[in-house]
Amino acid sequence: MSGPDVNLVLRSTRVVTPGGTRPAAVAVAGGTIEAVLPYDAGVPGGARLEDFGDDVLLPGLVDTHVHVNDPGRTEWEGFSTATRAAAAGGITTLLDMPLNSLPPTTTVGNLRAKQRVAAPKAHIDTGFWGGAVPSNTKDLRPLHEAGVFGFKCFLSPSGVEEFPELDQEQLVCSMAEIAGFDGLLIVHAEDPHQLSAAPQRGGPAYADFLASRPRDAENAAIEGLIAHAGRLNARVHVLHLSSGDALPLIAAAKREGVRVTVESCPHFLTLTAEEVPDGATEFKCCPPIREAANQDALWAGLADGTIDCVVSDHSPCTTDLKTPDFASAWGGISSLQLGLPAIWTEARRRGHSLDDVVRWMSAAPAALAGLTRKGAIEAGRDADFAVLAPEETFTVDPAELFHRNQVTAYAGRTLHGVVRSTWLRGVRIAADGVLAEPTGRLLERNH
Repeated sequence: MSGPDVNLVLRSTRVVTPGGTRPAAVAVAGGTIEAVLPYDAGVPGGARLEDFGDDVLLPGLVDTHVHVNDPGRTEWEGFSTATRAAAAGGITTLLDMPLNSLPPTTTVGNLRAKQRVAAPKAHIDTGFWGGAVPSNTKDLRPLHEAGVFGFKCFLSPSGVEEFPELDQEQLVCSMAEIAGFDGLLIVHAEDPHQLSAAPQRGGPAYADFLASRPRDAENAAIEGLIAHAGRLNARVHVLHLSSGDALPLIAAAKREGVRVTVESCPHFLTLTAEEVPDGATEFKCCPPIREAANQDALWAGLADGTIDCVVSDHSPCTTDLKTPDFASAWGGISSLQLGLPAIWTEARRRGHSLDDVVRWMSAAPAALAGLTRKGAIEAGRDADFAVLAPEETFTVDPAELFHRNQVTAYAGRTLHGVVRSTWLRGVRIAADGVLAEPTGRLLERNH
């Protein structure tokens, strides 16, 4: 067994490593993975052995798209409740979005305010995106230097007045500024002209809401984004892709060397428009959950690598904001605790492995954010793990979820994959739904 300082050995017949799933023993020293060794390697004196039998040892998941809303809208969510839900779901690192909190993360001062609130409450490691809005081009480089992982912008209204969208001229200005220091721009890509031209009918009918957010709005926005990124040699990331029609555009851009990456979300990959009941606004998000045939295209994009990663876009609100009117209800799906089993349930049905799920939900998001110590079970990485019973099932009961407002589109669904425990830097932080005290650290880019 490697190294005199090893204090913990985790053993399983199924350990998901970058080289595949195999029986292994993972040696941990000082919160870091020291070595991945043969299953029957000896345990050094003084080290504790945790044997998980046939449960699967995964790297902790990395969720780069979470709206924690704290401070300012803490009745919607908060760092304590969000990170508890994440830990219970096998997530060990999250990046918080710059909007829905008050203040938004658009200046260094606002970032520091958010960090002060998060520091004592975080159950998992937590980093922050900055925001790009029309008025803050001068703040982008200082935010970058202060450690944000990149910058989020909207091309259509965000839903909150303190975080306005960028028009095309402002988008180019912000993108050029961020490209100047090789930062990352992450984009809610829906074209406002396509949205305004679409039929806008309120009420409880999901079909009417779906018609109000057409695929063409995403496709046009992504086409423009790719053109700007290619011209400026900028790094851009398309958030929460729901339109399968955009995949050929994205694949062609990648082949041509445009620095574009793409995520999708569990709700787009596991829920379909055909199954959304009228008035069930727990299913409302923007862009929207689309039809089953479109979902098949998204899975094909994941399989061929056009879509890089799968993250939650956890965007909760208070129960009263989920009115039965799709036009006025808050748009957002609450899924932090359920992303891994939701994706695994559908992935296994479609013939994918847990190795694929780990690539989409841990390795790729870590790479997107430059989190070189996260995302894999290999020597030198943080000892962050999730222990999963992949063959076991459970039925989603909203009352058992840890996020603040127990509303979810997954209520009543039976899912495969029970998270037994979650480990952060070699310490068990969640086990069978019981959470330890907060020990998460605040993360900064390249630290």
